[in-house]
Amino acid sequence: MVDTRLAPYGAFVIRAALGAMFIAHAYLKIAVFTVPGFAGFLGSIGFPTFLAWPIILAELLGGIAILVGFHSRLVNIALLPVLLGALSVHAPNGWVFNAPNGGWEYPAFLAAAAVAQILIGDGAFALRTTRLPAALTSRLGLASA
Repeated sequence: MVDTRLAPYGAFVIRAALGAMFIAHAYLKIAVFTVPGFAGFLGSIGFPTFLAWPIILAELLGGIAILVGFHSRLVNIALLPVLLGALSVHAPNGWVFNAPNGGWEYPAFLAAAAVAQILIGDGAFALRTTRLPAALTSRLGLASA
């Protein structure tokens, strides 16, 4: 059973946490790793180095949009490839994220939280909400949300 009185606030908590996490990761790449350092890391694992800025900007702008609830469902859909890319990078390192080079449980959890946000909705305090298209929800076998 879903408590319809409190569910919008639970969705807001997930949305705020995801938004803050994306912003923090963008800041980490700029201030700690540096853009050239992050680009070098991408190159060292076989990704094109030119993806550094698009990833950083996607995390920063997407994180802000998610945090304030500006089409956060769509933004989470757009950022799923970033999360799945991080998951693929960390998967060989083992499960625990404090393993050398980070494990896969944190990016997997974030991807699951993003999917939950997509399914649940924008939640309370959203600036601009998004309804998933009925064609998409029916194709997935879900009730229209």
